Amino acid sequence: MNSSELKTLIRSGGLDGKFASLYEVSENDERVPALRERWYNAVLSFEREFGEGRDVRLFSVPGRSEISGNHTDHQHGRVIAASITLDCIAVVSARDDSMVTVKSEGFAPDYVNIKKFTTPNPDRFFHSDALVAGVVDGFRANGYSVGGFDAYTTSNVLKGSGLSSSAAFEVMIGNILSHLYNGGEVSSEQLAIIARYAENVFFSKPCGLMDQMACAWGGLITIDFENPDAPVTEGLDFSLTKHGYSLCITDTGGNHTDLNDDYASVPAEMKSVANLLGHDVLRPVTYEELLSNAAEVREKCGDRALLRAIHFVAENERVPVIANALRRDDVDGFLAGIIASGDSSFKYLQNVYTTKDTSEQGLSVALAVTERFLSGKRAAWRVHGGGFAGTIQAFLPNEYAAEYKALMDGIFGAGKCMELRIRSVGATAVL
Repeated sequence: MNSSELKTLIRSGGLDGKFASLYEVSENDERVPALRERWYNAVLSFEREFGEGRDVRLFSVPGRSEISGNHTDHQHGRVIAASITLDCIAVVSARDDSMVTVKSEGFAPDYVNIKKFTTPNPDRFFHSDALVAGVVDGFRANGYSVGGFDAYTTSNVLKGSGLSSSAAFEVMIGNILSHLYNGGEVSSEQLAIIARYAENVFFSKPCGLMDQMACAWGGLITIDFENPDAPVTEGLDFSLTKHGYSLCITDTGGNHTDLNDDYASVPAEMKSVANLLGHDVLRPVTYEELLSNAAEVREKCGDRALLRAIHFVAENERVPVIANALRRDDVDGFLAGIIASGDSSFKYLQNVYTTKDTSEQGLSVALAVTERFLSGKRAAWRVHGGGFAGTIQAFLPNEYAAEYKALMDGIFGAGKCMELRIRSVGATAVL
């Protein structure tokens, strides 16, 4: 459909049903007009960048929220994650040459000649054009077709929020290539694996697969990384919306610039314990093994490393328990698991604040206020993502969501608490 016709279709409400389904609301929900306007403006921005009247398609890739399995994936553990109703959207038109141009809102365009940028280039490490080239290379290596395109993207998956804006972008490039040149037949797992390859090899950032898999798959999923090259992923048929629950993510702010050592210390200390016990990672280690070697671990690795290993073992055991609660539609079991996960992260994993500056403890404040407000209300809360700064999550009955949001916004700033829903659709073509 050409862009002019598409603008008319969107403005007339012709895609309201698709938007409502995508964002887990009803067609008469008060949020639908804003959704319509966002997509209309994206098409308008595409025209300003690339010209009017071109045949275009619409794509969406959600952000993700880690539900359980805090800092387990890098030790080949288990996780539960979910796609959310914040997303990266794209308006795209195919080209008949080898150029890919991606204009992301607020950033300079990326120009990639996919016949020339075919190998990792250290000069482009940590640049978004390397992610584009890496995904294209991953498609080629796996026998898929590739081709040029122009794309305008905009995202409300906030950077630094623990909701995986970079993974959504990577998966979006693969999503576009899948639908434009491969009939939409590239699986969610393959999209995620290729996106991780792009980030690891072309972007030069080591990462696991959880973020990409959750963005590509959709809904609630559990992933077992015992074999990280072939992780086992299962969808969990559970609806927070059906049970009348909201997922609220609060961005507490904080300075991320000096936290690299804090983040790196978690896998490093866990790995040191694993190595001492004769393993590469903690996945094979049992609690009994930790106990029987605790004195040596304390002496050679330190107390915090032992505590973090204890967290891993307990968290890795906890994930399938929570997954089983979701399979049984057991809300109370799910909430109890989330509380336990957050408690372990705070006390044993110790990723709620940095010891470099103990005067700044936004996550601790958010968790304390949340616990006081939500205790006794059939709710759950925990640190979200990597920790040390950033976000917490809370699962709470809808009836308390407005009051809770006002409370958190009053402390951390207007709009810092986001009321989200778990989105059942992963990477997709909207039109």
